[in-house]
Amino acid sequence: MAKTAKKVAIRPLGDKVLVKRLEAADVSAGGILLPDSAKEKPKEGTVIALGEGRLLDSGERTQFTVKVDDRVLFTSYAGTEVKWEGEEYLILSEEDILGIVG
Repeated sequence: MAKTAKKVAIRPLGDKVLVKRLEAADVSAGGILLPDSAKEKPKEGTVIALGEGRLLDSGERTQFTVKVDDRVLFTSYAGTEVKWEGEEYLILSEEDILGIVG
């Protein structure tokens, strides 16, 4: 059974991970207020749910190196964006996760 942090009707399969992206910064490093069109999408988010792990030839499943509620960094073009009940999520493979923050 997939491990889930909060009640979300999206359940990732296999080695997929459901991530909630962090909000984009409203102000630049120099203090300039940024419009929505100029905001860069963050490459950081929180793990919301995990699949069951990749199925090996032996019939066993791999273990995830991340867990629910981990704050993670991922590649720029990783995964597939999904919108569910007004919230935006990202479904990506565990291999697209670069590291855990904190």
